[in-house]
Amino acid sequence: MGDLFSNFLTGSVPIEAYLGVSLIMFFAGVYGFLSRKSLLMILVSIELMLNAADINFVVFNRYLYPGQMEGFFFTLFGIAIAACETAVAIAIIINIYRNLTSVEVGEIDEMKE
Repeated sequence: MGDLFSNFLTGSVPIEAYLGVSLIMFFAGVYGFLSRKSLLMILVSIELMLNAADINFVVFNRYLYPGQMEGFFFTLFGIAIAACETAVAIAIIINIYRNLTSVEVGEIDEMKE
């Protein structure tokens, strides 16, 4: 355990560790997106998937081009897009809640009538 912690402090964590964390985050987001009924939980799952993609941007930039910052800039751009997407989605969810007093996916069909 001490060897793993010392590798973390020196920055020599293997790329597979970062990609493993990103993979787990992404598939947790996919599972949450497909299995949840609440719009808020679906939104959180989408954010997990976007954050997994941001981790991949940084990791591949760090290992392929260690002196350049393009991956970090793509990640900052991705975070900004995710923040805008979250603000719009929460506004839509609030309007749905005002009309239906519920944020369940199955009850949104009532708005069609």
